[in-house]
Amino acid sequence: MTKKQKKVLYRIILAFVLLIAAALVSRLIPSLPFFVPPILYLIPYFVIGYDILLKAWKGILNRQVFDENFLMAVATVGAIALGEFQEGVAVMLFYQIGELFQSCAVGKSRRNIAALMDIRPDYANIMTENGIEKVDPDEVEVGTEIIVNPGEKIPIDGVILEGNTTLNTSALTGESIPRDAKTGDEVISGCINMTGVIKLRTTKEFGDSTVSKILDLVENSSMKKSRSENFITRFAKIYTPAVCYSALALGVLPPVIRLIAGMSPDWQTWVIRALTFLVISCPCALVISIPLSFFGGIGCASAKGILVKGSNYLEALSNTKYIVFDKTGTLTMGVFEVTAEYPAEGYTKEDLLRYAAYAESGSGHPISLSLKAAYGKTIDQNQVTDIEEIAGFGVSAVVEGQKVYAGNARLMEKMQISISELHREGTAVYTAVDGVYAGCIVISDRIKPTSADAVAGLKQSGIRKTVMLTGDTEQTALRVAKEIGIDEVKSGLLPADKVKEVENLLAEKNEKENLAFVGDGINDAPVLSRADIGIAMGALGSDAAIEAADVVLMDDNPAKIATAMRISVKTLQIVKQNIVFALLVKFLCLVLGAVGLANMWLAIFADVGVMVIAVLNATRALKIK
Repeated sequence: MTKKQKKVLYRIILAFVLLIAAALVSRLIPSLPFFVPPILYLIPYFVIGYDILLKAWKGILNRQVFDENFLMAVATVGAIALGEFQEGVAVMLFYQIGELFQSCAVGKSRRNIAALMDIRPDYANIMTENGIEKVDPDEVEVGTEIIVNPGEKIPIDGVILEGNTTLNTSALTGESIPRDAKTGDEVISGCINMTGVIKLRTTKEFGDSTVSKILDLVENSSMKKSRSENFITRFAKIYTPAVCYSALALGVLPPVIRLIAGMSPDWQTWVIRALTFLVISCPCALVISIPLSFFGGIGCASAKGILVKGSNYLEALSNTKYIVFDKTGTLTMGVFEVTAEYPAEGYTKEDLLRYAAYAESGSGHPISLSLKAAYGKTIDQNQVTDIEEIAGFGVSAVVEGQKVYAGNARLMEKMQISISELHREGTAVYTAVDGVYAGCIVISDRIKPTSADAVAGLKQSGIRKTVMLTGDTEQTALRVAKEIGIDEVKSGLLPADKVKEVENLLAEKNEKENLAFVGDGINDAPVLSRADIGIAMGALGSDAAIEAADVVLMDDNPAKIATAMRISVKTLQIVKQNIVFALLVKFLCLVLGAVGLANMWLAIFADVGVMVIAVLNATRALKIK
């Protein structure tokens, strides 16, 4: 509990004691002068309500009259003016108790999110002439060498220059499995160094680093309101003045009508009803609980490594019926590896890999790297000479005294080497030794192990259609789609083509349905912006894609999309529960208050009780499973 909350609690306790004392003195000593009981009740009233009265007065001065402070002030001052001292003080007392509950609930949700996203580093260890010095991460320039000790957070994105370690990435990805990192690996800020001392060279300024962008996304997410929140804001602006004028009419019109009819006006009865009507009408439950529900849902998603940039996007996820995926880096790892070897007669798979890896040993191309990784042995550079890259075709080299060609089918055709079979799946590297075809190696992008489960989970969540858009070949795209379970495939697309395909899908769908696009590359940024909801891969995704997206998956796991949708649906259920519950209780009690069947105590429940119940229900959004 904060100091401010403790101060309110002490005021509540003191006011409650003073109210009991005033009631006992008034009852036990009936011979007190007439002015003493009002003074005894006014003391606890001002102890508990001075800040509400002050806020109401400031609202009047600023021409922002109709809010909950004004309603409470008018109702309680009116009750005291009519001699209903206990009720007036009790209304203010219970209102403050409800506000304290609400403040504690909001504070708890904020602390939970702060703990879940406690990734901002306090300092960076930089190398100086005098040794290691701790500085503010904002002061560290790109290219600076920093030291990260075990137990410390990585303050800025960088590359490991020295050392090996294990990183705890749970604050970023929601996953508790540690990740090994070694010299040459890129690491992102916010991870916790668990084991060895490492030296980094920073690759970004702190303001552009991963941790800074994540914190900015979470802190600013509440700026983008959902339709539900906008409805409540508009509703409150109309509702509050309406009930104030209704209360005024309830307190004035019936006595005037009775007076005209020759009856006793009974002003006190009708004014008390009007004041009760005001207390009941306070819209705190809606105004507080709805934003709190969305805040809790965004915090729950953040804890699972899903960053939602605004409550409007969280709400939109619940109505998503179409999911469009990029392929490379989204459904696949974006890492090439050897998936098949087809040696010609007279050669083994090991022979085929050895010749291809030696021929490609001088290249840093991803295909070359995958061949060397598949070979898995140290390459003796003394056995390789005359390496020549043939642009658009492949490479040639002399390996162990034999002329080796490794490349595409056009290279074999150019060298007049006949091949036994064309392989259209993945990237085919054809190899020939001394003019004789030695075989083919197929290199493919590896499918993420969670992709098939992700698509299955989305279909269970009510997704009507899944589509994959890729610039890859038709054969590769169809293979991936079949293995994962994608409904429709469009291949050989440029970025502009992807936008066109998404626009076609947007034109087909119902207006109330949303389309989400999932991507990771710079070329996906236009499509991410064009879709109803853009979902980007946050770990390996480009800055442009993350910037353009509305939702970011911090661990690049597409299965998290279904999780985000479940959180969205549950959050919307909580929001609707609060709206229906609050409005039903309010309108029922308003009717009872208008006809004289509700007293000030029922009014307190209709205001404070409903607010506390709605706020407690809203905090459930933080614990969605």
